[in-house]
Amino acid sequence: MRRLNGLRHLVHDLVEKTTDLVEEQHTSVAEKPAKVLGAVAPALGEAARAVTQVERAGAAVVYDAVRAVNAGVRAATDRGVGALLEGLSRALVSDAARELAPLAAPPPELAKLSVLADGAQGALNGLVGDFLRGSGNALALPMTLHAGGDALPIEERALRKRLPDASPRLAIFVHGLCCTDQTWGLFSEELHGAPGLSFGTLLQGELGFTPVYVRYNTGLHVSENGRDLDRILERLVAAHPVPVEQVVLVGHSMGGLVARSAAHYGDRRGASWAGRLTHLFCLGSPHLGAPLEKAGNLLSAVLRSFDTPGTRVPAAVLDARSSGIKDLRHGYVVDEDWIGRDPDAPFEDGRTELPFVGAVLYCFIAGTLTADPEHPVGRLLGDVLVRLPSAAGVHTEPSRSIPFHRGAVIGRAHHLAIMNHPAVYAELRRWLVEAPGGLPRPELSPAGADALPG
Repeated sequence: MRRLNGLRHLVHDLVEKTTDLVEEQHTSVAEKPAKVLGAVAPALGEAARAVTQVERAGAAVVYDAVRAVNAGVRAATDRGVGALLEGLSRALVSDAARELAPLAAPPPELAKLSVLADGAQGALNGLVGDFLRGSGNALALPMTLHAGGDALPIEERALRKRLPDASPRLAIFVHGLCCTDQTWGLFSEELHGAPGLSFGTLLQGELGFTPVYVRYNTGLHVSENGRDLDRILERLVAAHPVPVEQVVLVGHSMGGLVARSAAHYGDRRGASWAGRLTHLFCLGSPHLGAPLEKAGNLLSAVLRSFDTPGTRVPAAVLDARSSGIKDLRHGYVVDEDWIGRDPDAPFEDGRTELPFVGAVLYCFIAGTLTADPEHPVGRLLGDVLVRLPSAAGVHTEPSRSIPFHRGAVIGRAHHLAIMNHPAVYAELRRWLVEAPGGLPRPELSPAGADALPG
């Protein structure tokens, strides 16, 4: 029901934004003749401007009428269709409950539909999640914790029931852009030869960790999600059924940036969970930026430089991408990186040099399409979405590099495969066993020296 209402409001918002864009371009086109005539003959220019003002007034009536109709339909559906959908939803739920009562679990088709709906909502949040939150749309995802495929209530009594085998060791998994917590199990049969296997289940079975998965709105700024993760982990540690001795963060893609951000904010305010953090793993994370976002930003700037509807309209559409996506241009992780800056300014890299936290072991894993990371294609494309230097934090200016304590490059692993690849898991497990308490060694050189090819 919430999703249907959210989708309905999103359609109305789209009509309103499209109307604004069309009116803006209409005005721009209408004013051009007056500007040209004014430059050639001032008298003709004045006459043309007078005609333009009359034309603009008439057009404004039309555009305002479109907005009024859209607002009226929205209000009507809020009252009428909303009530109808709610009644229909209750009836369907009631019928479904009766049909499913004899079953221990919902049929596979229903479960698959739910997964698809969750995935679609996660993707939409990645694209325009900041707009969804700003407009109060029900499709905007709050940050929640999940275990066993279901939301995890952060209350001690409920956690005891949901986590009967709770361990003092927590492994927190943070997904990437446009994904959800369910994506950690992708390619399980292909990569592990069995369904349902993921890094979380493997760490639970082999090293005794309790896996907890984060679901969040990836369209928000990375630093906003970092702050939210800091707060929700503090609540989790306080309500956990057994005293927490160790916290490990595993972030894929954008999730690695969110994990770094949360560790920073948690450490800065002395959070109890941050004091138990021993390892932070970044899997295919664009610490120095993602090439697709850089290309999108450059294309938008080029299109905006031409004052024509054919270029400005697509530029406006491109610029509507979420704050979370724009943060990936340079790997922003804290508020200072983006506050007070033009999010669409090309070539402006405001990334802050963020120090590591205490005794936490920081590790990266990068992937390449080619078996040999030194292959020109592998070096050029990386895992398709993130190139090797960015995943490893190796900048052309050494002072701007990120000095990871451990690092590895996995061949024949594309961007999504990294989050459930056996070779990646082998590295995570090895680093957890070799340095169970974190204990980074400051004397180690930056990761690029021994982990990045070339």
